[in-house]
Amino acid sequence: MEEQLDTVPEPAEGRGAGLDRRAELSEFLRTRRARLKPEDVGLPDFGRHRRVPGLRREELAQLAGVSVAYYTRLEQGNGRNVSAEVLDSIARALRLSDAEHAHLTHLAKPKQHRKRAAGRTQQVRGALRQLLDTMDGVPAYVVGRRSDILAWNRMAAALFGDWSELPERERNWARLVFLRPDYRDLFTHWEQKASDVVGYLRLDAGCHPDDPRLSALVGELSVKSEDFRRLWARHDVKEKAYGVKLLRHPLVGELTLSFETFRMVDDGEQSLVTYHAEPGSPSADALRLLASWGADAKTSAPSV
Repeated sequence: MEEQLDTVPEPAEGRGAGLDRRAELSEFLRTRRARLKPEDVGLPDFGRHRRVPGLRREELAQLAGVSVAYYTRLEQGNGRNVSAEVLDSIARALRLSDAEHAHLTHLAKPKQHRKRAAGRTQQVRGALRQLLDTMDGVPAYVVGRRSDILAWNRMAAALFGDWSELPERERNWARLVFLRPDYRDLFTHWEQKASDVVGYLRLDAGCHPDDPRLSALVGELSVKSEDFRRLWARHDVKEKAYGVKLLRHPLVGELTLSFETFRMVDDGEQSLVTYHAEPGSPSADALRLLASWGADAKTSAPSV
């Protein structure tokens, strides 16, 4: 199952003007290997004799069924000729999640059309905007590439702040979470929210390493936020799906809200995200209160 990997460096145009895909591949594999302990995969632990965190390269290669030299070249970023079967074996050995497996594939076997897609303007369909407006009492928004917030309804503005007051480039979850103190106060578990946002950006970067706008965003946040630098260096990836968020709203106090993510069939880079409270709960009453305040709630929501 092992092929000969091409060790000739990629031409500069293959890397584009964004993030260095080969460096991303190398660091991702290294960090995934470092988080596994020998006992996690049924190998003996030699304790103090181990000089590296996590599994050694030879141990990972053995688990994946490839030679040490082959895996070493792959971890050094030389993965242009690697097959899907080998990537599957390495993903199993590293115990990658579905999102991590997809990220590994994107880094090792990038598709040629992504450079054109990177510069495409994100547009939200009119019917989808109408749907947002009809969702009374349900905070909802559409998020696109780079965690850009593309459209939202009145309840989302009441809950998160009126994004229409921001310049378009600032309507971005990464910038809001890492650069605005009021959003740090809004999310009860801010660290988890921040980690999630970075995970989404990492997944996006794997799909579009040649996106100069994404590279610029990562560069800006790396300069301005120590927390972002720390989380970005972990190379964690995550697909936005569903879960629960705890919020501290300045008007209605504590909120426990479930969120759901619906990926658009006609544009897989856009998702509709909705929030709702358990019926009859204090959080449901708080959402109804926000809805009744309408414009007053928007103007009194977290300053943006």
